[in-house]
Amino acid sequence: MAKNKKEELTSKWSEDWVPIKNILNGMIALENGEYVTGIKISPKNIFILDQATRDNTINQLQNFYNTITFEFWLVVADRPVDIHVYLSQLQILFNNATNANTRKLITQDINKANMFMSAEYNVVDTEYYILFKDKKMDVIQKRLHQMISNLANCGLNSQQTSNNDLRVILDNFFNGGVSTSFSGMVSPR
Repeated sequence: MAKNKKEELTSKWSEDWVPIKNILNGMIALENGEYVTGIKISPKNIFILDQATRDNTINQLQNFYNTITFEFWLVVADRPVDIHVYLSQLQILFNNATNANTRKLITQDINKANMFMSAEYNVVDTEYYILFKDKKMDVIQKRLHQMISNLANCGLNSQQTSNNDLRVILDNFFNGGVSTSFSGMVSPR
């Protein structure tokens, strides 16, 4: 269902202004024929490494950024974490523990996890992305491969963004982390 110009201008939903056609195969298809995609970088705490390794990693990252010859966006997004599975595993450990000291430590961990689940805490994983856009699929694939390889040289793991990753980024940007459903067609509200 196509929207008329008046609906587009008066919409109170910011995602109605964004020219997203679809999210498919780890890419956001835009209405103008371009695709937005990129890589998700696994976090790594370099500050626990020795000074020489840390310096080398920073130098490698500088070299990596200098090899990027196209427009890109560095995005940091928080993804809500469900720690119910972790709590269940702690409960199993507690049930199987026979030593009183072990049970006490597990109880402390359970209490801490329950505290994080309370309303005053927001348990999230911070995720790092490098996104770019292009119309040509061969250029997109070459850039993805190049960035993943160059980050591996820096000692960092990365992979192409998934559909879910892109939805999390959009949800963070438009909705403060509240999930929505972006699809090919947006129904009227």
